[in-house]
Amino acid sequence: MCGITGYLINRPINKNILVSMNEAMINRGPDSSGYYYDREFAGAMRRLSINDVENGDQPLFNQNKSVVLFYNGEIYNYNFLRNLLETKGYQFNTRSDGEVICHLYDEYKTELFSMLDGMFAISIWDTKERRLTLAKDIAGEKPLYYYMLNSNEVIFGSTLKSICKFPGIDDSLDFSGIWDIPTFTWIPQPQTIFKNIKSLPKSHYITFDGNKAVIKKFNYKYKDDYSRLNDKELIQITRETVENSVNLRLLSDVPIGSFLSGGLDSSIVSYIASKKINKLKTYTIGFENTSDLQHGKADESSQAIQFAKFINSDHRTIRVNSSDFLRNLEDYITFADQPMGIPSGLGIMAIAKYANKDGIKVLLSGDCADECFGGYSWYPYVDQLNENINNNETNSEIFFHNYKYSNEERASIIQNYNSHKQAWAWHYYASESQKNNIFSEEIKSASHSSLRHFKKFNSNKKWTGKTFISQDRDFYLSNEMLQKLDRMTMAASVEGRVPFASPSVINLSEQLAFNHFYRNKTLKWILKQAFKDDIPKEIINRPKHGFNVPLDDWFRNDWSYLIDECFSSDSCLYKENIIKKDSINYIKLLAGDENTLNSPIIFSLIVLELWLKERLKWK
Repeated sequence: MCGITGYLINRPINKNILVSMNEAMINRGPDSSGYYYDREFAGAMRRLSINDVENGDQPLFNQNKSVVLFYNGEIYNYNFLRNLLETKGYQFNTRSDGEVICHLYDEYKTELFSMLDGMFAISIWDTKERRLTLAKDIAGEKPLYYYMLNSNEVIFGSTLKSICKFPGIDDSLDFSGIWDIPTFTWIPQPQTIFKNIKSLPKSHYITFDGNKAVIKKFNYKYKDDYSRLNDKELIQITRETVENSVNLRLLSDVPIGSFLSGGLDSSIVSYIASKKINKLKTYTIGFENTSDLQHGKADESSQAIQFAKFINSDHRTIRVNSSDFLRNLEDYITFADQPMGIPSGLGIMAIAKYANKDGIKVLLSGDCADECFGGYSWYPYVDQLNENINNNETNSEIFFHNYKYSNEERASIIQNYNSHKQAWAWHYYASESQKNNIFSEEIKSASHSSLRHFKKFNSNKKWTGKTFISQDRDFYLSNEMLQKLDRMTMAASVEGRVPFASPSVINLSEQLAFNHFYRNKTLKWILKQAFKDDIPKEIINRPKHGFNVPLDDWFRNDWSYLIDECFSSDSCLYKENIIKKDSINYIKLLAGDENTLNSPIIFSLIVLELWLKERLKWK
């Protein structure tokens, strides 16, 4: 919907600074801007008009204007909350979904956040208490960063670039975050690329009252208990929960479209939306006939076209090749805001740009169903506990994306790792020793093993299958899936919405057993059971494909020059002593390996190099 920024500083600040901070994120809100100044507090926003287009500009206020709101996102249970507040005597001045937040704060203070079904980054300034509160949604859909000047002064924003516009901040790089990039292709929150700028964790709020900052977690209030339901009842609940989640995300005064890959998840979302939106506009990417290491062929546009005919949508196939994505790479780096080496983000941005030209301001996505309903290809193996598991980290570095071996051969090796190493090997990329071949001693000495993130989630070295899925839902869902969708849709001033990341879907997922995720050699068993009478059998039974950009092929051909440029002695990576002097030799070995998915490692480092160059423009 927009971007927000501001500060709480107890000294005079030139107002032009806030203007500069706000204009740095104009892509997040090209339609209008708003400003508010009250002594030590100043806030601003850029608006992408979705609901109450005429009257929804910010800041928004409570009735006596003692509560000042800037927020980014959508509150999907807005009508329910508005009715609740009206029964208590509150009066509304707009139809903006955000106005409920102001009145909820009057009634419930910070308990309000647990009542919101939506995606949001919120700034509330309480003029009476002289208190600033920042909050982020349950799943972590919307970005919100903050930089502490001291224990009670803060600068905040929806983008890192906005915060970096404030004069005099310490923008030193976080070397441990850089160390994590080739493993995950992104920096796990709450860390960022900057040592002193943090991402507010999902489901958290932080308050500043002039004395100290206090950060607290909140949980969704409207949770149902499904513990006593049988399979038949759970299948029906799954259907109702997903349908309700999609329908709530149709709240809009502007046109809505949908991503449609031809896979199960986006097909379900598009199917439900098409029941409410006549001739729903749907979009997919079509690659040239290029091989994909994971699934044979990269292109799946023909399946999307077939399903578009089934739901009678107004469908667009956007044909792309390596040259098209290369031309978009500069925009990708600019709008990612920090290094984020997720190649599928290029496809999302391409679709968002096309949809914007079609007059679409909102795109529905099928993302996050894999984490909530058990869709990844290694999940059949994670519940096969090895009682002789090695609790120590073994020297083996076989991971699931090494296609020299069959699925069963890889799985039998990985199952001998302790669970923290397994969590890496099933899902991610560069190992610790591989990074030793890439990074300088300066980066290495300032870093810790990336396995620390799995230990933090669950210190037990023997996880159950459900624990692996829960960790993906907690970690990968927000760090990759939601971050990618937000940054790359907002790059084109389009709002991405994710029904499978709703609080109600996540609550249901947390209560499902492993055999609801995987049963009878079927991934996403319960989701497929819930929609088997609506979605064609060929989609229900189709193996998971995923949106895979054929980078491994491109790095051996059209994109090979990027390796030479980004790892040369003229690169920022080299000049800033981030990589080893001879790391290019190792990178070329990775690129030449046709049996292992190494392109995420290479792409993430190229993105880091291009971001370091982009950062020079921020000054």
